[in-house]
Amino acid sequence: MAIGIPSNYLARHATDRITEALQDTRVVLLNGARQSGKSTLVRKVGKEIGAAWYTLDDPVTLEAAKRDPFSFVRLDDRMIIDEIQRLPELLLPIKALVDEEPTPGRFLLTGSARVLGLRDLPDTLIGRMETIELWPFSQGEIDGLPDNFIDSIFADPLGYRVESKLGRDDYIHRIERGGFPDVIHRSERRRSDYLENYLSDLVNRDVVQLSEIERGRELHDLVRLLAGYSGQTIAPTTLGSQIGLNSTTTARYLRLLEEVYLIKRIPAWTRRISARSTHQDKLAFVDSAVATTILGQSPVRLRKPGAPLGAMLETFVASELMRQLTWSETRASISHYRTKDRTEVDLLIENRAGEVIGIEVKATSSPVDNDFSGLRHLKNRIGSDFLAGIVLYTGRQTLSFGDDLRAIPVSAIWQGNFEKTGKP
Repeated sequence: MAIGIPSNYLARHATDRITEALQDTRVVLLNGARQSGKSTLVRKVGKEIGAAWYTLDDPVTLEAAKRDPFSFVRLDDRMIIDEIQRLPELLLPIKALVDEEPTPGRFLLTGSARVLGLRDLPDTLIGRMETIELWPFSQGEIDGLPDNFIDSIFADPLGYRVESKLGRDDYIHRIERGGFPDVIHRSERRRSDYLENYLSDLVNRDVVQLSEIERGRELHDLVRLLAGYSGQTIAPTTLGSQIGLNSTTTARYLRLLEEVYLIKRIPAWTRRISARSTHQDKLAFVDSAVATTILGQSPVRLRKPGAPLGAMLETFVASELMRQLTWSETRASISHYRTKDRTEVDLLIENRAGEVIGIEVKATSSPVDNDFSGLRHLKNRIGSDFLAGIVLYTGRQTLSFGDDLRAIPVSAIWQGNFEKTGKP
């Protein structure tokens, strides 16, 4: 099938990772949310490496692959197969072929779910496949900026300084805009229409149908409920009781919603945590625009007193950082910290050496000393592994609140461009 690239194509940070993986790995899987730009990205990569592109969203292609899967995977020397979860039966023929001919870059696959449609195929491509995640556009991808906050902050935790041109209204716009490629250039009303349809199709087709869920109404109710919990800790028992579901069913639904990249659960940080610490996950939506659409929060409403701007800003920041983890050179993980007496740190980024950057997110342009109380508590608990405590806020300057505490504009996540030495 011919490969076409949109004229307004925006560069993706995942491109280099895919290209590198194809040089030494037989099968590469690009996995991510529907409409996050997977097909467009693999078309571009495929055009550069001379791979033939096939999509299983095309009924004719799907039928041909069903009838003779072993012949289908041998149609071309290099193949892109889009939406592989539609026909997981192709994975065994792919395995057989790459075992016979272990040539790097033989297959580039895309999928719209981590496990859906694939969970019944044990021992499929272990040791033969690398999986790369693609999220909706990051702010840096939209603006053509580096998105290297995680690498820079670990390289020089206290030397990271940014002057921002953005203010509170700019962040509200970005929260409501999100990062889905088909949404970012639409008007507010058209974004809302698109995302409402996207949610309906995602739940009804990808979750209800593929998982054979009989009570789809409860799943829709759960999605609406979860939007109000974005940025908060969650417990399946508490959530389920509000919509008439038991904790087992609620936990299953949460896993499914995470598998289709609608939500992300952020685990509690547990290293050397005493019995006082809680272990509930914190919830974030993969794209902030989806959460604001569910809650009916337009930019005008988010500016009003009492609006959930703080929770939406935290969701926005968490999703931007989780995007960045998929391409940063620093191997790190994200968690949250909360004790039973409700001492909290919104987000922790921890590298493989056990070093921690603590992050608080505040929807204020004027940070105060009390905003750092949770970070100071965390610092006292973990000692020298605490590299820096950062309050990300909606103001414009980098401010010092102590030897290892800084208030930094939210836009530092994508705006900064620092080398590994930490020098600009």
